[in-house]
Amino acid sequence: MQEDYAVLKRSRLLLPLLLLTLAAAGAAPAQTLETPSVQTQATQPDAGTATAQAPADETVAEETTDLDALDDNAPEERQAGLPHDLSPWGMFMAADIVVKGVMIGLAFASVVTWTVLLVKLAELGAAQRSAAGAVRRLVAARGLEDGEEALGRNRGVTGRMVRAAREEMDVSEPVLDHVSDGGVKERIASRLTRMEAHAGRRMAKGTGLLATIGSTAPFVGLFGTVWGIMNSFIGISKAQTTNLAVVAPGIAEALLATAIGLVAAIPAVVIYNFLARAITGYRHTLADASAAIERLASRDLDMRRAVRRPAQRGAERPAGSVVKIG
Repeated sequence: MQEDYAVLKRSRLLLPLLLLTLAAAGAAPAQTLETPSVQTQATQPDAGTATAQAPADETVAEETTDLDALDDNAPEERQAGLPHDLSPWGMFMAADIVVKGVMIGLAFASVVTWTVLLVKLAELGAAQRSAAGAVRRLVAARGLEDGEEALGRNRGVTGRMVRAAREEMDVSEPVLDHVSDGGVKERIASRLTRMEAHAGRRMAKGTGLLATIGSTAPFVGLFGTVWGIMNSFIGISKAQTTNLAVVAPGIAEALLATAIGLVAAIPAVVIYNFLARAITGYRHTLADASAAIERLASRDLDMRRAVRRPAQRGAERPAGSVVKIG
């Protein structure tokens, strides 16, 4: 009984402690739940204040957006008048009127160069073939008459040269018995020389234009380049910017003029040198024909003199005279 009493006494002492512990455990969650609500009310802004700040933020955002749009559109507005097509045709259409005139003139000069080449190739080829064939026939002939028949109705330079030598022989026929044949040969050589020079000049007609184009086209293109660069600098000063989009088109147009000048000049020089060599070869062929004609004329004179001497000797013998032999 005493032991039971001691246990009961301890239980009475532990019961208040247990109640105090339970009370403390129930109060702690309540405080924890109330604290966030207080903090939330402390940190939550007033509805009127939030409404007042919202339009201000939206205005600032709109102003920022407008400034950004202006900054983005500014280069486009500055470059609105600039050419964006940098192809040769686009640069030509965007070039200044003076630069356009230079380009058109150089393009026309290039067309003239190639036209002269085609015409001279056809003319020179036909004349060279005709002269070479005539030289072969004259070398194989035995005299002027034989050479004239070999050439037939050749209307080339060599045919005219043979006919001119034949005419000079016919005109000098009455005096050949009384003078030496040196004068006839000189007159024939003089006529052949002049005909040869005339044919060479006629064949070289038009090549002087090639020389002019070849020597002046680069300088004309340079003039267009200088003018285009001046306009480019003027555009830079008006635009108040050194942006490459402002500078590049004008410089490209200027350099296009120089490029066209070189395109016109280089073929002109090459074609001129080619035609000069070809015309020199043609003149050499005519010189060979002239030398062959002079040889034929000299042969005819020698044969004529050889035939006339026996006749003159027979005419000088008196009638009835006896020629002693041995």
